[in-house]
Amino acid sequence: MGGREQREGVGLARVALAATIWGSIPVLVRSVDTNSFVIVFWRVAFAGLTLLAYLTVRGRLPELIGLPRRRVVALVGMGALLTLNWVLFFSAIALTDVAVAVLLAYCGPVFVAVLTPVLGKERFDTRVIVPLLLALAGVAIIVGPVGGAFGDRAAVLGAGLAFVSAITYAVLVLNAKRLVQGIPATVYMAFEYGTAAVMLLPAVLLSQGPSRPVEWASLVTLGVVNTALTGFLFLSALRVTRADHAAIITYAEPVSAVVFAALFLNEPFTLSTAIGGLLVIAGGVTVSRLRAGATVEGPPILLLQQEKERLGAKRGR
Repeated sequence: MGGREQREGVGLARVALAATIWGSIPVLVRSVDTNSFVIVFWRVAFAGLTLLAYLTVRGRLPELIGLPRRRVVALVGMGALLTLNWVLFFSAIALTDVAVAVLLAYCGPVFVAVLTPVLGKERFDTRVIVPLLLALAGVAIIVGPVGGAFGDRAAVLGAGLAFVSAITYAVLVLNAKRLVQGIPATVYMAFEYGTAAVMLLPAVLLSQGPSRPVEWASLVTLGVVNTALTGFLFLSALRVTRADHAAIITYAEPVSAVVFAALFLNEPFTLSTAIGGLLVIAGGVTVSRLRAGATVEGPPILLLQQEKERLGAKRGR
């Protein structure tokens, strides 16, 4: 028992490390002077190249071919939805305070529970009413102030985009559950990143791209470290820990995002944002304790749980 508890503790520490690294994403995004379409393109491009290198070294490239056409279409659709989600989130970061954007985006896990009966055709779980009310109250408190950052329309638009990104995130997770069960997480991510890169290529060709070394360094870090490597880190952690416990630990992301924004972007953290953020986090944590959830930035815990089960079955054979 002691060894098992120790392995789970190490796994949760890895989740916490991944979530803390995700909190630095807004700082990296703000350091690149271009639009969100270009930033997302380079993020998925560098992450995809890292993933392809991993699959090549492990001899797993054949997993990318031979999928049924229906599955391929589903994966392409997921890539398109992921593209929309990240473009919305990065646009929100550019328009409003990091704390506001990240905390509103973290309503996503609550929306997953609320939309499950609609998109997943499952019975409505009345236990989600309380966390939903907590999250919505938090949103109202965060967005409510008329002064400060919300004195201009851009900040209000940014808050709205962050809120919509939470909804698209919920749809993304629920579609993943319905359409791509049984597909390894690495294959899922490869198709997502590839689709996103193809969709965003025209915008990259028509837009002014990064030019300074610091911008390229931020984009490489965003793709390789904050996307691909944290995904691997998270995957390895989930092999030894529970998905719902991991979902709770991922709330280290909004906390670290606020800290990084204060340290590197000199953004103030208001009392209303703090209170509203605590309510949003409380709602998300409550949902995570009800069922396995998913993260905002990392690969959905749902799919990582499937990878965990697949690896377990392989070892059983």
